[in-house]
Amino acid sequence: MGRKRYLFFDIDGTLAAGGYGNTYIPDSTIKALELLRKAGHFLAIATGRSQAMAVEYMRQLGFENMVSDGGYGVTINSELVDITPLPKEQVVMVIDECNQRGIAWALQIDNTVVRSAPDSRFDDFTHDTYMATRVVEGLDPRKCDKIYKAYIACYVPTEESLESLKSVPWGRFHKEYLFVEPSDKAYGIRRIVDHFGADYSDVVVFGDAANDLSMFVDGWTKVAMGNAIPELKARADYVTTDVDKDGIYNACEALGLF
Repeated sequence: MGRKRYLFFDIDGTLAAGGYGNTYIPDSTIKALELLRKAGHFLAIATGRSQAMAVEYMRQLGFENMVSDGGYGVTINSELVDITPLPKEQVVMVIDECNQRGIAWALQIDNTVVRSAPDSRFDDFTHDTYMATRVVEGLDPRKCDKIYKAYIACYVPTEESLESLKSVPWGRFHKEYLFVEPSDKAYGIRRIVDHFGADYSDVVVFGDAANDLSMFVDGWTKVAMGNAIPELKARADYVTTDVDKDGIYNACEALGLF
């Protein structure tokens, strides 16, 4: 075997094509993963999704290791190590401002595929199909043991006037609401690489979106998909083709990984 590399793949727009609701894994991506494993490389997912929302992808594609929750969740050898929650004080400030302005919200308070809201207003506003929302009457972020994500129901450009958002990491993936969630995939990647005693120079990351900017850092190889945002391509060491045009396969072949 040649040089063992530690490869970390984002899911949506990188491993998976089609977008939300129409997601599929291209055949060429499945083939590339098979060849990478045969070559002896270490493979892991690196996603902004919660561990509970991503674990099925991990199993279906044969991964045993994963960075989830925007870098704050770590799964090693198919076992969840931990998920670092968001700083509760800052999330409380966001929710307080939303309450003052009559903006609906929901919270991720456990590692499940269901978020919690104090009433039905979040669902009424978003009609979201990404994940289910349960109503927990009297839900108070101050009384939550841990908060992993918050969801704020608003359209662009409402976020520009939410002062409390300046103190938390957040992103928008749906027009009806934004996510307050961790955004430091490099943090989780380093934790996994350190666990296995590997060298950062052997890391290769693959991404396409704004939440992948956090793992496009110096010290390892960065691959941007052809469908990636311009900012990510500008930081990349290599830009491949689109996810649905054999992007993963072509990048791995060009980098001599199999």
